[in-house]
Amino acid sequence: MPELPIDPGLVEEDHARRGGDLERDFASLGERLARRGVAIDAIAARAARFGVAIPTWGVGTGGTRFARFPIPGEPRDVFEKLEDCAVVQQLGRATPTVSPHFPWDRVDDPRELRRAAEAWGLGFDAVNSNTFQDPAYKFGSLTHTEKAVREQAIAHNVECIEIGRQLGSRALTVWIADGANFPGQQHFARALERYLESLREIVRALPGDWRVFLEHKLYEPALYSTVVCDWGTSYACAQALGPQALCLVDLGHHAPTTNVEAIVARLVQFGKLAGFHFNDSKYGDDDLDAGSIDPFRIFLVFHELVDAERRAAPGFAPAYMIDQSHNVTDPIESLLASAQSLQRAYAQALLVDHDALDAHQDANDALLAHRTLKEAFETDVGPILAMARRRAGGAIDPIAVYRASGWRARKATERPQQLGVQAGIV
Repeated sequence: MPELPIDPGLVEEDHARRGGDLERDFASLGERLARRGVAIDAIAARAARFGVAIPTWGVGTGGTRFARFPIPGEPRDVFEKLEDCAVVQQLGRATPTVSPHFPWDRVDDPRELRRAAEAWGLGFDAVNSNTFQDPAYKFGSLTHTEKAVREQAIAHNVECIEIGRQLGSRALTVWIADGANFPGQQHFARALERYLESLREIVRALPGDWRVFLEHKLYEPALYSTVVCDWGTSYACAQALGPQALCLVDLGHHAPTTNVEAIVARLVQFGKLAGFHFNDSKYGDDDLDAGSIDPFRIFLVFHELVDAERRAAPGFAPAYMIDQSHNVTDPIESLLASAQSLQRAYAQALLVDHDALDAHQDANDALLAHRTLKEAFETDVGPILAMARRRAGGAIDPIAVYRASGWRARKATERPQQLGVQAGIV
């Protein structure tokens, strides 16, 4: 049995306090769904199988270009990060895996890190490389004009693959900050060709059962142009690199008002969807909690994913990860809330009447097609999610139990550190 960071008695008290109301709410919702031909227990079982990875950096406070404001009890190393990830999984039961980042999470023996994760009941998802902070990467990494710098970036990614292999991961995520701030600074075609040349070396180092996730971003930190700036560029590169290369979608890496769900549908159709970095945004790559700004957009994304699952789309096996910057909230609470929002969108998408939707689409009935989606989105699936958590041993109200546990105050004592305003971290 995995070690539990939060006293199980607090979870049991939560069940005793809220269980009766949950049973009644679940039964009432079940009756309403039954009239729509939906079995609530089947939806709860599928929602319980949903899982999204936590990035190790997500349990610490993030930052802006101007400052970072730490909070007491933040993890000081990757082992303490795993401890906080275990809290999120114990209470929320939707985050069974962790996505590490190197060199931030480098340890002397990766096998020790794997054993620590297993003790907490956690596994490892994709590993993430870092080719954007070393001074050598000021003018690019995998696309740098100097071969020595490109070789440094390639070697780092190959090292990440080896670390990930020891951790039990089977995917590498590659995001580069390479680009230009001024017109004329960079030759667009030559830069992209250098990217492909570098990635070919990385792909050759992949084990046969591994995948490489290519992550695109419209802008930032390069503000005039980025080498892998959109899903079309990412898709073209993934095609050129072969079947192990797939396209990762970060919800904040597009222009405002971009139809992300259509991009998802295209990548599924072309067999090149790697998965997602989930977050939410108002203006740009805000990295806000998932569902905090536009929950309907996340629902529409999951509608495409459920549709692909329903059609058994070839090669469909998306990886899900939360990628957020928690600047003004407790990161554990934000991760609990975000995981619930994603699980909620998935459960709502499972309620879509696809037969009716197909008929309305074929009849060009725009209103009823839209209303079919809205009926699913507007259904309060809260009792389904809470029941799935309770049945899995999690908390009915995870944030309430977390606050009652005093975890943050206790860790503030156990993890002493220098607090105050620090230099900005993007």
